[in-house]
Amino acid sequence: MVGQLIAERYELEELVGTGGMSSVYRAHDRLLERDVAIKVLHEQFTADGEYVERFRREARAVAQLQHPNIVTVIDRGEQDDRQFIVFEYVDGENLKALSEREGPLPEREAIELALQVAGALGFAHDQGLVHRDVKPQNVLLNEGGQAKVTDFGIARSLDVQGGLTQTGTVMGTSDYIAPEQARGSRVDAQSDIYSLGTVLYELLTGEVPFAGDNFVAVAMQHINQPPPSVRERRPELSPCVDAVIRRAMAKEPRDRFRSMDELCAALNACLSELHGDGASTGAVTMVVAPQRRRRQSRPARPPAERPSVWPLIMLLAGLAVLAGILAAVFTFTDSSQKIRDVIGGKGKGASGGAAVTLSGVAAYDPFGDQSEHDADVRLATDGDPATYWTTEHYRSFTKDGVGLVLDAGTSRKLSRLTVKSDTAGFTAEIEAGSSPGGSFAPVSSSRTVGSSTVFTLRGQAARYYVVWITNLGGNDAVHVNEVTARS
Repeated sequence: MVGQLIAERYELEELVGTGGMSSVYRAHDRLLERDVAIKVLHEQFTADGEYVERFRREARAVAQLQHPNIVTVIDRGEQDDRQFIVFEYVDGENLKALSEREGPLPEREAIELALQVAGALGFAHDQGLVHRDVKPQNVLLNEGGQAKVTDFGIARSLDVQGGLTQTGTVMGTSDYIAPEQARGSRVDAQSDIYSLGTVLYELLTGEVPFAGDNFVAVAMQHINQPPPSVRERRPELSPCVDAVIRRAMAKEPRDRFRSMDELCAALNACLSELHGDGASTGAVTMVVAPQRRRRQSRPARPPAERPSVWPLIMLLAGLAVLAGILAAVFTFTDSSQKIRDVIGGKGKGASGGAAVTLSGVAAYDPFGDQSEHDADVRLATDGDPATYWTTEHYRSFTKDGVGLVLDAGTSRKLSRLTVKSDTAGFTAEIEAGSSPGGSFAPVSSSRTVGSSTVFTLRGQAARYYVVWITNLGGNDAVHVNEVTARS
């Protein structure tokens, strides 16, 4: 068809891609003197009313999606019984080509691309549409590196009665297909979240999470196999992005992020964590100060007539040197904070910021019965380490987590949060959000909690913080005796 004139306006100049239903051409718009992309339905489908309607539906669906990260529909029509759609032309490669050319992308770049795609899909979901075929081939990159989601060919309205896919009908690409979509079950926005999780996995590792010889072999792995960890392939990646992908790729839709907005919040928290890790020069500069103070505190030689003072001065000088060394070393580790508190007391200088009063306001149990000893939450912030909030007793802790919600009173950017417990050994992380009911995004690394454990927080200011417990560590229930924080 190259050289053909469509609608007396669009001259087809180059075939740039072809798929099962249609082919895409780069064309020149003679009327407006610009390049466009034209998708033309394959001739064998022109007599099939279902395929024609699906093609027309794509044009109607995308025409209402005016978003900077979604390819814009310009026109649609029919010529010689051939359906066509005209899109803006994106002069660049797709994410699949980028991944194949460059291999695993830097963590920051991959997250930023995923954020753009998530923003586009979230906008589509808000308009009542789910994509159903999220894959790197359907994300184009313009010359400026901006991501543009395309090919809503199998998109459907979220309002379709009975779900987006008739039972037994499987549509989508197997490498990125959600488990419920592979089974031919109901598909909704959570299915796009799963697929985007697989795309991010591929951007970070250079390969898809599940591989096989055919559609069925790969689809069955999506249904049955837990998502692999990106850190097994690239140990230098942050625990934060690993946790985001694992949650996005949860087998059950209810266990995934509840919306693209919630996924974006989690990805932004990962970016904030990367920014904090990258700001190492500030931490190094802080190490120098104790050394200067140590030199200034060197005592003058005592008068000969008072030799008995010399041992005391030497002892004080030695303690000053020891304190300086400890301060320099402890700047870099969370465990150092506990020792500094013991040596230097609990003043502002010793703990690195002003104390922030927290109040236990609720338990957070999104994967259970929405209740977890709510009446005891205040005991975790009452100043008495002998009292505590406790989880329920579990014979087997199989849920993704349970948490304790803390209120900082107003939006505050915390730097440290200390958890004290008399049931050591459980695993937790700190999450943050703007509402006591969620959603929350991670702002710390996951840690095994001892009798007193300091979490270093990274991220934006928030009012509500959650001690999010993900593993009981051999306990049938865990206690949070006291939680304190510093700005």
